[in-house]
Amino acid sequence: MRYKAVVVLLLLAAPATAQVRKEIRFPDPPGYQVLKCDFHMHTVFSDGLVWPTVRVDEAWREGLDAIAITDHVEYRPHKEEVIGNHNRPYELAEGLARHRNILLVRGAEITRDTPPGHFNVFFTQDNQPLDVKDFYEVFDRATAQKAFIMWNHPGWQGPERGRWGEEQTRLLEKRQLHAIEICNGDEYYAEAHRMATDRGLPMMGSSDIHEPAPTDGQEAAGHRTMTLVLAKDKSLPALREALDAGRTIVWYRNLLIGRAPQLKAVFDACVRVESLHPPQAKTSYVKLTNQCDNDIELERSEPGQPRKITIPAHVSVMVRLSGPDGQAAERVAYKVLNFLTGVDQPLTVEIAIPRPASQPAAAAAAAG
Repeated sequence: MRYKAVVVLLLLAAPATAQVRKEIRFPDPPGYQVLKCDFHMHTVFSDGLVWPTVRVDEAWREGLDAIAITDHVEYRPHKEEVIGNHNRPYELAEGLARHRNILLVRGAEITRDTPPGHFNVFFTQDNQPLDVKDFYEVFDRATAQKAFIMWNHPGWQGPERGRWGEEQTRLLEKRQLHAIEICNGDEYYAEAHRMATDRGLPMMGSSDIHEPAPTDGQEAAGHRTMTLVLAKDKSLPALREALDAGRTIVWYRNLLIGRAPQLKAVFDACVRVESLHPPQAKTSYVKLTNQCDNDIELERSEPGQPRKITIPAHVSVMVRLSGPDGQAAERVAYKVLNFLTGVDQPLTVEIAIPRPASQPAAAAAAAG
């Protein structure tokens, strides 16, 4: 009865908190929409503490575009009080998700001792067939439904128990492992990051939320851990296509983690560069504007000034840029310290210094 009471209270509270949405702002790169996604969360249908519709309201409130409710198939501590099959969380949340314009992906969590660990399967058609004891048969059944399969939080019980094993090798060989969750809640798994990079698997980040989400938005990082997906539009087919193509970026605390092409596309969309004055003998005055919700930290990757630049979220900074020889430069190279393409491997970008809009081409040539 205790869990029923909790569910009733949360259901009563949900409408009051779901009407105010905090938009997450990452400008869209050309040809794509940045979808804010969380593909790992739990409800009272496994070991979570909220009703499925509450997860939809929380997603709306926190600015998400897509979610998957992934309750454990094998572990249901509330099953005496909460009755329903493995599809019930999706069925209960589907209508509200459509009303809130949240893409809801059907999913579940396959729960085994670590190793081999836990796996989320989503884009399933029916979760009931996944309730079998044989480890490999679960994935055969998920694959028959064309599910997308993610290895969850490999290092949650320590690096040694989270190592790549024969089970992962077999799943990968059978094309039954499609991504690795390298960030889970407040944890980042460097070894999982290496495994994803080495094997060319998309990197994912999730909240793995069990408790009610805080209503004041005061997560430790100011946002929940999530996956940014570069999709061609906001639809389930486009979301799936983007995941299959590996166009994912993990947003964890103040870090963006992913493959270089996707990180570069997002960086270019986020940072606007404007010349403030005609180039002088040794320096160019430039305004750098950060148009996204994440601070951007730059460090020079070649001789020149300034050595470091921090552009806070939604703030412009003016800097004097000089080239390697101390003279004015058309392009300068920086490492983006909090955009990671690998473990301790920041993205490298070139910042092109545009001609001031008010400066005619002939005057620019003379000034150079």
